[in-house]
Amino acid sequence: MSTISSPSVELSSYRDQHFKGTRAEQDRLLRLSTTLYVGNLSFYTTEEQIYELFSKCGDIRRVVMGLDKYKKTPCGFCFVEYYNRQDAENCLRYINGTRLDDRIVRTDWDAGFVEGRQYGRGKTGGQVRDEYRTDYDSGRGGYGKIIQQKMGGVNEGGLSR
Repeated sequence: MSTISSPSVELSSYRDQHFKGTRAEQDRLLRLSTTLYVGNLSFYTTEEQIYELFSKCGDIRRVVMGLDKYKKTPCGFCFVEYYNRQDAENCLRYINGTRLDDRIVRTDWDAGFVEGRQYGRGKTGGQVRDEYRTDYDSGRGGYGKIIQQKMGGVNEGGLSR
């Protein structure tokens, strides 16, 4: 018996480089997972907002907010764990690409949350991508804000002077 797979719930090509195990093990866990990685969140998005939006697809077991490893403040990502795979698939179909706090959220399969993964991995404690930012997005903060401060500040519209 064959199953019909929707392109919206297939595995992406991204793999966690810090996964402790083989690529085959990681792929197997991703195919069975009920956990999603959610990225491109505003630094001001709350856990309650995540529950409100993501519970529209099913019952949530838990939400783990991504935190700056030094300041322990939100840094733009989280993990959402559902009780069953179907609800997580619905989330990928219907919530991936929607707007939350004026940001387009990205969702992807995750092999399962392990303690310690909630902390950003960048040099500044946030997400790695923030190290490479050259612009300042008021919804994100992060390393781009540091660059703007070095260059003389940010005006009210979030653009550098």
